[in-house]
Amino acid sequence: MRQIARSRLATGDPLGQIAHMSVPAPILIAGPTASGKSALALELAQAHDGVIINADALQVYGLWRVLTARPSKADEARAPHRLYGHVPPDQTYSVGTWLRDLKEVLETANRNSQRPIIIGGTGLYFTALTQGLAEIPPVPAEIRARGDLLRAKGAAAFGALEREDPVTWARIDRQNPARLQRAWEVLQATGRSLSDWQSDAAPPLVPLDRAVPICLEVDPDWLGARIDQRFDLMLAEGALEECQTWIDRGLSMTLPSAKALGAQEIIDYLEGRRNLSAARDLATIATRQFAKRQRTWFRSKMGDWQKLDIAQLGADGCARQIAKLISQRV
Repeated sequence: MRQIARSRLATGDPLGQIAHMSVPAPILIAGPTASGKSALALELAQAHDGVIINADALQVYGLWRVLTARPSKADEARAPHRLYGHVPPDQTYSVGTWLRDLKEVLETANRNSQRPIIIGGTGLYFTALTQGLAEIPPVPAEIRARGDLLRAKGAAAFGALEREDPVTWARIDRQNPARLQRAWEVLQATGRSLSDWQSDAAPPLVPLDRAVPICLEVDPDWLGARIDQRFDLMLAEGALEECQTWIDRGLSMTLPSAKALGAQEIIDYLEGRRNLSAARDLATIATRQFAKRQRTWFRSKMGDWQKLDIAQLGADGCARQIAKLISQRV
């Protein structure tokens, strides 16, 4: 029987490392939105007795099946899927919570001799998974509220970080208001910089050398066309109804789940602030911009990952390449 080594979780550390991940090694698939990750993961799961595990920060929310392109019910029936749609839209969900949930899923997969296939587009999740995560204390509500007010003014509102936390400022994506807000909040709440906390990160749950790490590369024009097509399909398959449910439930656009791509634009249409054509155009532009940020993250943070061009190879070709990488580990 495969044994999971005693980890820091057993002594009360919720981010404890599974010290000796057993065969089968997890497959990690990172890629930008609309790149075909889900189809590839499903093919791999069926070929390698796998369980597909979500690593997308917005596909965790139960309301957004269509808008976040979560696997369909038919796909979920073809292979086990975990950590999809399990969080109510009015709740927050952090990378630390994801790691705790993921550890339980990995332990179950290990007991059942299933190969974990961890798939998503949230680079921070993969970085925390393979490099470890600092256990930063929760940010008090009043500081979070102040951070929300600053964020509403745009990234420039956090410019004081350059003086107060120059190390984090030099490392952070300054075009990403969410990252800037997080760094500001941590400094305000703890009196300690985010970079200091990160230097004390716990050991990784899945070290990179114990996994099969794949990063999907795509041609931007190819991806842009897929983004446009997928958004039109979402509109046809129920994205409008999902957003109407959001409105009917009186949910706030300040919630983390409101960051689902296209949500703001569709809700603006439903509430009469713009027409559907304008909403579509703005949503697809925002999605293309998001995909560009994802590709930038992958290039800068995942240099050691195996790169596969899914635009050229297709899902079948990528699956064959991954099968070769798996065989090389045996």
